[in-house]
Amino acid sequence: MIDSQQIADDVTRALTEDMGGGDVSARLVPAEQMMQGRIVARESCILAGTAWAETAFRRVSNRSLVQWLYRDGDTVPADSVICRLDGPARALLTAERTALNFLQTLSGTATATRTFVDAISGTSARILDTRKTIPSLRTAQKYAVTCGGGFNHRMGLYDMVLLKENHIMAAGSITAAVQASRMINPDVPLEVEVETLDQLEEALAAGVERILLDNFDLDGLRAAVALNDGRAKLEASGNVDISNVCDVAETGVDYISIGAITKHIRAVDLSLRFDPLADRLVVL
Repeated sequence: MIDSQQIADDVTRALTEDMGGGDVSARLVPAEQMMQGRIVARESCILAGTAWAETAFRRVSNRSLVQWLYRDGDTVPADSVICRLDGPARALLTAERTALNFLQTLSGTATATRTFVDAISGTSARILDTRKTIPSLRTAQKYAVTCGGGFNHRMGLYDMVLLKENHIMAAGSITAAVQASRMINPDVPLEVEVETLDQLEEALAAGVERILLDNFDLDGLRAAVALNDGRAKLEASGNVDISNVCDVAETGVDYISIGAITKHIRAVDLSLRFDPLADRLVVL
């Protein structure tokens, strides 16, 4: 789980962007007005981002209460109430968009991930995310990927060496790049991207334990798995979508990295609605 300071920083940045000098619309509501309401899922989804949404409501007013009826990672049926709200009307209105933005975006990420995870059910492959994330929301989106049943690749440029085409070109060869990496970053995990079976052979000869197969077709992936013969963990990447991900998984690769689950997401349709004053319920 992400630490609370990271969540607080994300929410503070988002509220500052939205509120600026203050919510001029919410000022039209009497300051003493208290309201109850609910957030409803207009479509089925995998929920993610509850901590960000609750932090947004609480940051605007610590008198705002949120009662969650589902948890992150749960499947939420269409037209279900995700949570109930109780607090100052002004505060709920001011926090509404920021809270929904986090919930919609992160639930969209989790839902997209689950679609891919379900598609390869029965195989031994795992779905990975990438660094192709929304700026300033990487940690949040990578958390949402885990809510959808996926796994995180490296968080950034600091926690794994990934030698790609241009690194190899600059170093002169895969072998030279691997040697330099081991000398400079001996304790940092190493992965090498290859584009051909010959490059795969070179990476294996250099003792690389994790290899990314870039844009291999299905026959190429099968050949790579056979050539590898279990020596390294293999990751398929490039030209993978929901229509072919199961075929890719069945070639025997260990991982499939998919940028679309964080960069091509569609926000889930959620809505916040106040309860009529005559129908107010007590939120425990």
